[in-house]
Amino acid sequence: MKKEFLEQQEKRLKELKKEVESQLSQFATKDKQLKNNWKSKFPEFDGTETGGSRLEVAQDEVEEYLNRLPVEHILELKLKDINDALRKIKTGKYGICERCGKKISQDRLKIFPEARFCLKCQKQ
Repeated sequence: MKKEFLEQQEKRLKELKKEVESQLSQFATKDKQLKNNWKSKFPEFDGTETGGSRLEVAQDEVEEYLNRLPVEHILELKLKDINDALRKIKTGKYGICERCGKKISQDRLKIFPEARFCLKCQKQ
C-alpha cells in the first residue's frame, strides 16, 4: 500500500476517533479502571417534581439510561476498531483481512477505514 494512502487513512481514522469520543463524551465518561471502556452517566432531570410526578421522572431517567447502554456499546466497538486500525498502520498490517489474510481493497478502506475483513469474508 502506498505511503500517501496510508497517511490519508491515518488522518481519517484520527478524525473518526475524535468524532466517536465526542459522541461518547455527551453521555458517558472514560472508565479509569478498564482501558477502552466508557461508563454511561445516569441522567438526572431537573428534580422539581413531587409525589407521583417524581416517580414518573425517575422512571424516565432509568429508561433513558437503559437506552444509552447499547449506543455506548456500539460506539466502544467502533472506537476499538479505529484504534486497532491505527495500530495496524504503525505495524504495517493495515488493509490485511483478519480472516483470510488477503488485502482489503482500497475502495473498501476508503469507505470503511477501520475495516477488519475483506468484502468476501465480511459476508460470511
